[in-house]
Amino acid sequence: MSKMEVKTSLLDNMIGVGDMVLLEPLSEDSFIENLKKRFDHNEIYTYIGSVVISMNPYRSLPIYTPDKVEEYRNRNFYELSPHIYALADEAYRSLRDQDKDQCILITGESGAGKTEASKLVMSYVAAVCGKGQEVNKVKEQLLQSNPVLEAFGNAKTVRNDNSSRFGKYMDIEFDFKGDPLGGVISNYLLEKSRVVKQPRGERNFHIFYQLLSGASEDTLRKLKLERDFSKYNYLSLDSAAVNGLDDSANFRTVRNAMQIVGFMEDEVQSVLELVAAVLKLGNIEFKPESRVNGLDESRVKDKNDLKEMCELLGIEQGVLERAFSFRTVEAKQEKVSTTLNVAQAYYARDALAKNLYSRLFSWLVNRINESIKAQTKTRKKVMGVLDIYGFEIFEDNSFEQFIINYCNEKLQQIFIELTLREEQEEYIREGIEWTHIEYFNNAVICDLIENNTNGILAMLDEECLRPGTVTDDTFLDKLNTVCAEHPHFESRLSKSSKFLNDHSLPHCCFRIQHYAGKVLYRVEGFMDKNNDLLYRDLSQAMWKANHSLMKVLFPEGNPSKVNLKRPPTAGFQFRASVGTLMRNLQTKNPNYIRCIKPNDKKAAHIFTEALVCHQVRYLGLMENVRVRRAGYAFRQPYEPCLERYKMLCKQTWPHWRGPARDGVEVLLKDLQIPVEEYSYGRSKIFIRNPRTLFTLEEVRKQRLQDLATLIQKIYRGWKCRTHFLLMKKSQVTVAAWYRRYAQQKRYQQVKSSAIVVQSFIRGWRARKILRELKYQKRCKEAVTTIAAFWHGTQARRELRRLKEEVRNRHAVSVIWASWQGTKARRELRRLKEEVRNRQAVSVIWASWQGTKARRELRRLKEEARRKHAVAVIWAYWLGLKVRREYRKFFRANAGRKIYEFTMQRIMQKYFLDLKKTMPSMSPIDKSWPARPYLFLEDTHEELRRIFHLWRCKKYRSQFTEQKKAIFEEKLEASEMFKDRKALYPSSVSQPFKGDYLEISKNPKYQKLGSLVEEKIILADTVNKVNRANGKGAPRLFLLTKNSLILADQKSGQIKSNVPLDDIGSVSVSSQSDGFFALRLKEGSAAAAKGDFLLSSERLIEIVTKLHRTAASTAGRSQIRVDITDEFLVQFKQDKVCVKFVPGGPRNGNSATCKRKNNRLLEVSVPSP
Repeated sequence: MSKMEVKTSLLDNMIGVGDMVLLEPLSEDSFIENLKKRFDHNEIYTYIGSVVISMNPYRSLPIYTPDKVEEYRNRNFYELSPHIYALADEAYRSLRDQDKDQCILITGESGAGKTEASKLVMSYVAAVCGKGQEVNKVKEQLLQSNPVLEAFGNAKTVRNDNSSRFGKYMDIEFDFKGDPLGGVISNYLLEKSRVVKQPRGERNFHIFYQLLSGASEDTLRKLKLERDFSKYNYLSLDSAAVNGLDDSANFRTVRNAMQIVGFMEDEVQSVLELVAAVLKLGNIEFKPESRVNGLDESRVKDKNDLKEMCELLGIEQGVLERAFSFRTVEAKQEKVSTTLNVAQAYYARDALAKNLYSRLFSWLVNRINESIKAQTKTRKKVMGVLDIYGFEIFEDNSFEQFIINYCNEKLQQIFIELTLREEQEEYIREGIEWTHIEYFNNAVICDLIENNTNGILAMLDEECLRPGTVTDDTFLDKLNTVCAEHPHFESRLSKSSKFLNDHSLPHCCFRIQHYAGKVLYRVEGFMDKNNDLLYRDLSQAMWKANHSLMKVLFPEGNPSKVNLKRPPTAGFQFRASVGTLMRNLQTKNPNYIRCIKPNDKKAAHIFTEALVCHQVRYLGLMENVRVRRAGYAFRQPYEPCLERYKMLCKQTWPHWRGPARDGVEVLLKDLQIPVEEYSYGRSKIFIRNPRTLFTLEEVRKQRLQDLATLIQKIYRGWKCRTHFLLMKKSQVTVAAWYRRYAQQKRYQQVKSSAIVVQSFIRGWRARKILRELKYQKRCKEAVTTIAAFWHGTQARRELRRLKEEVRNRHAVSVIWASWQGTKARRELRRLKEEVRNRQAVSVIWASWQGTKARRELRRLKEEARRKHAVAVIWAYWLGLKVRREYRKFFRANAGRKIYEFTMQRIMQKYFLDLKKTMPSMSPIDKSWPARPYLFLEDTHEELRRIFHLWRCKKYRSQFTEQKKAIFEEKLEASEMFKDRKALYPSSVSQPFKGDYLEISKNPKYQKLGSLVEEKIILADTVNKVNRANGKGAPRLFLLTKNSLILADQKSGQIKSNVPLDDIGSVSVSSQSDGFFALRLKEGSAAAAKGDFLLSSERLIEIVTKLHRTAASTAGRSQIRVDITDEFLVQFKQDKVCVKFVPGGPRNGNSATCKRKNNRLLEVSVPSP
């Protein structure tokens, strides 16, 4: 439907028929065909009056969006197309506005979508009710209870991947405003047999697979589980993985949901431990063992799974093992113990697994109820949602199918009763005459099953309680005797001879004609399943467990409250709970959702008519339609009826001014509908035959077409007139704009012409003036030019005259100057001659003087060369004499001198470099500069040793006497324990303090300090191992110079005072534990009670100080320290072997001591 299209009734744009009451003709084929037609168009909801039929589409459809919620909110039930939201809204508004308690009954077979329907109802109610922090919290808790219950109560079956294997009824409580306050959940008949055995192609409950797939490795290690499904006998392997189910993600969802609902972390861990215990329980197997008296007895084959299960539940292994092998029967004051053979042991194991899981499921429901229950005590409105298994017909039907079908019979009975009552009440309320409606009353079938004297359940209980040999065959014989004449009971051996030749009915079966059809039940297992017997020994063993939930789940195991009364049977309990449920439903206004599965393949777009027809029959839908149509098929309030059909009459169209009922009467009279086809109620019109309604719809449809034509005609006329007026208005506007434009254009042209004319006139006038001005200017310029030419002529004449005068004067000057020059040059030549003569004399004299000077210089140089040559020769002579004198000495000592000088320089450089790269003064610093020369290797190492000794001496000189003693103790501890005791490395960095208790300062130990007269060398708390069971008790450990004292930690009372002379040796292991044994000398006074086995985290310090203290006294023998993983200790008169074994990670981080037998104490040391 498009967004612009609005539906005002389910009759608008209807695909098929939205309400089966209006189906015409009514038959089973037309009913199925109508469902198929709507299913093919994704219309999965159809009405039968106020009942909603829901088809499972096996895919997601876009019809559950928030917009859809708002669309159906506060709308009339028949106002929109069929939807589950319409029913949920109708129920919620009736509860909120009319103060009527409601219940929504959801039925259908497995895989029909019942669980999803209940979720949709709850999600719609949560969306439309009030808001607020507290209200939202309550809504979230109510919604999140579903994933928890689905994980523990749902499983994969051949028909459904998420099949509910229990019935659930939830009462949601509201306040006067319609806001949710809380809720209460009731569960019915969990299919606990699925825990120990699943049919082929099916799985166990989801939680087992979710735990193994989604839990972390650390969680699985704590629960002693592995991820491999094949390791557990209770899990089927052929369907372990399901397409579309993510067990890992679902496990995280369940953990989150449990947190939101209010489970504490320790409660979640306890629940997971019980789930793991059930898996471990399935792996326990038994083997036969014959006794002397010839009786068969069973024994556990491999006790590893039994041990791990006992560790999870905190049970002693021997107690549970005995409960699997023996059964104790009490009668008054007598107890009889009998052995169990292998078959009985397996029965006991499976019975324990089923009871453990079913009781855990019941505890979960109760725990969720505690979290979601309403906190106020005011009166509350209640809406119940029932999601329960539908009618089941399998090839092999047993006790579970019998109980389920009995429940469906009761629901069908109440459905018929409440439907008829609702019809009758509406007729009475509207003043319509009530006519009796014929229908099949299944009360006779319910009586056959639940009658207190000769009903099948009563006879089953009677047979279970009867003494003597009781079997399934004896129960069938009793049924054949009592119920043989019942018309709805059939058996091959009944008194009715018509079944004697019916070979389709086996000897071990009986058949019941249910309202949904005949069902064949196999009596095998009826007795055991009805007894649901759990041996008292197993209940008592479970009650003894240290697990936090065991005493709650198995209260009958309390020995102080032994009840010899036989517990009620499963059939009795279920009949009582169904009776309570029926009484609860009868107090509320019912709303029905009938779920149908379209195919067995769990696939979309497939509609199997035979399967749907079968479900329609056993759900009684055809009978429901006939009941609704037996009176009046259609009813509607006057106002919407008049609003819908008023266009069919001229008097009521378009508006009726009077009361709505009068308008409807006028309308029906005008249409000439027979009077017998309708009746007038107080607020509604009742139409008897669907054909009358369809006739009205056809006339209305034709009238709507006529009205549509009229509306189209009027609209087209209005549109054309509007268009004409718009065009006219536009033409006037365009003309006005054009005229203005034309005038503006003409004005611009005139203006432009005037401007051109003006410009031409102004140009002519300007040119005229210009010509006049140019003439005047030329006249002035002509006068000026003539004057200038005249003045020029005069100037040139004067110039020529002046030049002539100048030329004459210059000639005289030139001639005079030439004469003066000639005279000057003559005088100059005379003077130059005189000068040359004088210069020649000077040059000659100077040349003579230079020659004399050079001759003298050469003489002096020759004389000097002679003197220098003599000196050089003398010096060489003296040098030769010296070399001749010292040559013999030089050749003998020159190499050594050169070597000594070179070595001196090398050593000097070596020591200077060493000074610069000297390491720190710390004795633990092992760094040292690199050796520069190979020949210095010994010297280099010696200097390193000397330097280390020197800095050690300097370091020791800083020690006080107390610090020196501590280091001596550390050195002695190293000599005793290094590479021999795994605990030693962790003690190296811890200083030896000695007095850890501060006896002298602590007022708590003031009395103890006064009793010890000597100086206390060491005071610490140790654990003294009990000789009987290996458990530790805290003691104060005091060491003085002459004795060792053990005192009580709380009171400070001295328990033992042992002289050091009486201690012979100390024994410790080589592992990382803190256990040590003080072995006393035989015959000493302190050895009467035996040796001491103690444990302490400061074992290294205690043993070291004990050894030093004993060795420091002259004349006293040293205490020997033995390091071995197995040694003997003397406990009174017995010698006990203490053995140290490595333990796994599950033992924790500390070593544990456990007494294995009278001669062995085993200490389990965790792996590092």
